[in-house]
Amino acid sequence: MRKILITNDDGIKSGGIIRLAQAALEFGDVWVVAPEGERSSMSHRVTLNRDFYVWPADFPVKTDDESHKIHAFACSGTPADCARIGILNIVPEKPDVVFSGINFGYNAATDTQYSATIGAALEAAFQGITAIAFSEGADFANRANSIHEVTDRYLRDIIAELIDKRLPANQIWNVNFPMCHLNECRGILRDRTVSSDVLFEDRYTMKPDTTGRYVCHVNGTRRNTAAEGTDLKALFDNYVSIGTVTNIS
Repeated sequence: MRKILITNDDGIKSGGIIRLAQAALEFGDVWVVAPEGERSSMSHRVTLNRDFYVWPADFPVKTDDESHKIHAFACSGTPADCARIGILNIVPEKPDVVFSGINFGYNAATDTQYSATIGAALEAAFQGITAIAFSEGADFANRANSIHEVTDRYLRDIIAELIDKRLPANQIWNVNFPMCHLNECRGILRDRTVSSDVLFEDRYTMKPDTTGRYVCHVNGTRRNTAAEGTDLKALFDNYVSIGTVTNIS
């Protein structure tokens, strides 16, 4: 039986990790080690020179088979900490595969360098474990408006397709699902390259406060175009995007 470790950066109570763990049960025994709360945009950061904590946690996905239940742990550290402690200490004799996600929001194009979803998967790859990062489009203004139809339709099939596919050292699978209705999805595009375009054109506002410091806040304007053959172009065109991301080697 495969041993599957799942983590994320949205926190152990997020809807995405719950849906991913439910789907993963078909493919093996599942351990969840995830942050206690949101840890977005932490990239591959790990905790050094101070303690972090991990503890057993309740998890809403239940099975009737006690020998095939989900073993869940919350963690006070970063997503990369979760992957690292899960691989080295929690999953017996290490996992066969690590899933990271399902992230609330795309992890494509230049955003991959900031993503803690990607960072956790890259930590798994660094430890020699096959890793798949999963992300989906999101409505950040109103979470209730986010559409999961495409993810729910293709998630199981893509897990089955990739779970036993090995990659070169320090490389991960990166899967992004478009936020559209299922009848608007045009299918799956594989071998997508990481776009060098930015998903959001970022600008900062700087306002002085009473102490002489400046309060800085980022605002982003979303792009609508990207180069052919890339992950971002696939998502803009309502395709599921499958590609790889490479860490330092």
